[in-house]
Amino acid sequence: MRSVTEQLDLVLSAAVTPQPVRVAISEAQGLLCAEEVVASAALPSFDQAAVDGYAVRSVDIQGASPVNPITLPVVGEIAAGTRAAHRLQPQQAVYVSTGAPLPTIADTVVPRSSADSTGARVSVTASLRSGQYVRRTGEDVQPGDVAVRSGAFIGAAQVGLLAAVGRDKVLVHPRPRLSIISVGDELVDVSRTPGPGQVYDVNSFALAAAARDAGADVNRVGIAPGEPRRLKEMVEARLLVSEIVLIAGGAGGRSGEQVAEALSDLGELDVERVAMQPGSAQAFGRLGPDQVPTFLLPANPVSALVVFEVMVRPMLRVMLGRRNPYRRTVTARTLEPISSPVGRRQFLRGQLMRDEDDEYLVHVLGGGGTHLLASLAEANCLVLIDEAVTDVPTGGEVAVSFLAQRA
Repeated sequence: MRSVTEQLDLVLSAAVTPQPVRVAISEAQGLLCAEEVVASAALPSFDQAAVDGYAVRSVDIQGASPVNPITLPVVGEIAAGTRAAHRLQPQQAVYVSTGAPLPTIADTVVPRSSADSTGARVSVTASLRSGQYVRRTGEDVQPGDVAVRSGAFIGAAQVGLLAAVGRDKVLVHPRPRLSIISVGDELVDVSRTPGPGQVYDVNSFALAAAARDAGADVNRVGIAPGEPRRLKEMVEARLLVSEIVLIAGGAGGRSGEQVAEALSDLGELDVERVAMQPGSAQAFGRLGPDQVPTFLLPANPVSALVVFEVMVRPMLRVMLGRRNPYRRTVTARTLEPISSPVGRRQFLRGQLMRDEDDEYLVHVLGGGGTHLLASLAEANCLVLIDEAVTDVPTGGEVAVSFLAQRA
């Protein structure tokens, strides 16, 4: 039986990062930048008003106050988007809108709250220094600055910055294409009513959701035909258009043997059991001419999701270019005693919380039953019990891995 660490090393050694692709910035959110985006122009590209108000020379309003206002003639108005140049003379003011270019020699904008206007003239009631309420040329980004670095996560701010420096496309690490196939004579699609001995195909939906959460571009193929030749044809077709293939229900027992045999012409699948619970029955190999990483996962939905979390998700994150592909892990104290079989790493569903001293506490869900999907739906973490540990007392320390955050 192979250890979890050994199996994970085997899996990650097969991870191949897809070649970077250039996409529209509107499609880049959530991906990693694969280039150094260098600004070719200053941002802002001209001195502009940061507020609605009056553009003036700061020297002309020194000493202004509510009891000693300084009155200047208003000689024009500049709206945002104005292209024509405006020149300001000493002892004059020009009304400017937010984002409007400043007239020549103006170096300050007096906000409307610090000015009393009578139309042709404005009384300034505050003494401002040079540069106040002005967005200076190049204040944000200078020509030659790196606006977005290679390896940076592209979120809303990065998309905005790319647009601000005039980039409509950017090179990114693409989402790996992942296909999910379910096998099992007992399965029916959720659109049908199960007959005697039949169950809904839960795995393809659950695993598709987990893969999307991990950042994959997912194709949920659905239920595979039971005939080995047709199963091979379906898998072969998905190998041509996928970076990862998952076959749920294809690991363990007679079903697993049949799936492995049906796919034997496509490559070798390593079916050695892994010392983990749940999910010890799994298989991994590289199939097809492109050596596509392929996982056989347990039929039990909880076991399949745990194997996905432990094995498949880290591979996806490596393919996405992430430096650290693993979930955040913390130490927590248990709220009840835990028993674990020797020689297997246990992955228990749990609810993580904090006490009044800001210490992590964890409550184990599901009573240890690996088939209980409802308890996994309530979990916000996995409790990790090492292979050598058989008993953890109440209040004992355990490692806890975060699951996806709830809204």
